[in-house]
Amino acid sequence: MSPKQLIETHRENAEMYSDPLLCKEKSRELLEKMHFPKGLLPLDELIEVGYNESTGFIWMKQKQRKEHKFRAIGRTVSYDNEVTAFLEDRQMKKLTGVKSKELLLWITVSDIYIEAPNPQEITFKNPTGLSRTFPTSAFEDEVVKEEN
Repeated sequence: MSPKQLIETHRENAEMYSDPLLCKEKSRELLEKMHFPKGLLPLDELIEVGYNESTGFIWMKQKQRKEHKFRAIGRTVSYDNEVTAFLEDRQMKKLTGVKSKELLLWITVSDIYIEAPNPQEITFKNPTGLSRTFPTSAFEDEVVKEEN
């Protein structure tokens, strides 16, 4: 099922926002509520954010695709116009629209999770089951870090 089709099937009973400032605020609130670092999805030009609490489905639409370099780990991540996932406490499953650059290849990220015994580490998994773990601190909001 495409991201557009997924969004349509989860729209009913979902909280939806289309004001750019509110979209950014709500996406960050959801990350924090689910115990993820607020800088994990650094999407700037959001035009729609939706969250269906009963299914855990979240979607974020932005004006255009975005690449972001997480300086603390030296990784570039690409975010498509539409990013979707099923969100649970410390878990994002069936993630779409996110790729990480490994050497010269773009690798799809399908799951992100933080294991309760070690909340200082965040793991990114691709559809083949391979994963990489990084410090959660690398994904804190960089704006907040720079102010301190």
